[in-house]
Amino acid sequence: MARILIVEDSPTEQTALQRLLVQHGHQVWAAVDGNEALKLAQEHRPDLIFMDVVMPGLNGFQATRELKKSAETAEIPVVMITSKTQDSDKFWGMRQGAKAYLCKPVAEKDILDVIQSVLGS
Repeated sequence: MARILIVEDSPTEQTALQRLLVQHGHQVWAAVDGNEALKLAQEHRPDLIFMDVVMPGLNGFQATRELKKSAETAEIPVVMITSKTQDSDKFWGMRQGAKAYLCKPVAEKDILDVIQSVLGS
C-alpha cells in the first residue's frame, strides 16, 4: 500500500488518521508542524502527504509551497485536511500545489477515496 506522511498538530486528529491509514495497510509517519514535515518528506519520500493548515511555526500552506519548490519533494502529492472551510482557503491551498482539499471533520470514506483518486491505487 501507500507510504503516507500525516502533518497534524492535534494529537487526537493525528492518532485517528494514523489508525485509519494503518488499518488499511498503509505505512505512516507523522509530523506535528511544517518544519518537521519538510524534514520527514526529504528523509522518507512518502507517496502522499496529508497536510493540516493551522499549525505552529510553518503552517500547511507554507510547508506545501516549500515542498513544491524542492526537486526532491515536488512530485509528492499533498492533500490538505483542515478546519479552514472558506472558498478562499481552498483556492489558496490548491494554488500552493495541493492535489485535494478536505474540510474537517472528514469521513473515513472521503479519506480513502482521496487516496484512491490521487494515487490511483
